[in-house]
Amino acid sequence: MYVCSCFGVTEAQVKQHAEDGACTPRQIASACKAGTDCGSCVRRIQAILGRGACPRRELVDEGRPVLTALAGPRTVDDLPRAFPRSA
Repeated sequence: MYVCSCFGVTEAQVKQHAEDGACTPRQIASACKAGTDCGSCVRRIQAILGRGACPRRELVDEGRPVLTALAGPRTVDDLPRAFPRSA
């Protein structure tokens, strides 16, 4: 069954993208464009995602970090300065 008639995206495709890690309608849109034209399918996509397992959602439920640590500055003082700091 088609979920997004604008781009011909099926329910099976949305479920596959969810299994591959997409947890939000925006992530589904990035994967296959569904929901980016008229938007009438976004609620259907939300419903499909709400019924499926999301690996990141499970991490949140367990109290574990969802995002990986980023390499780079850790504090404001570590950021490069555009202007020298006055003493």
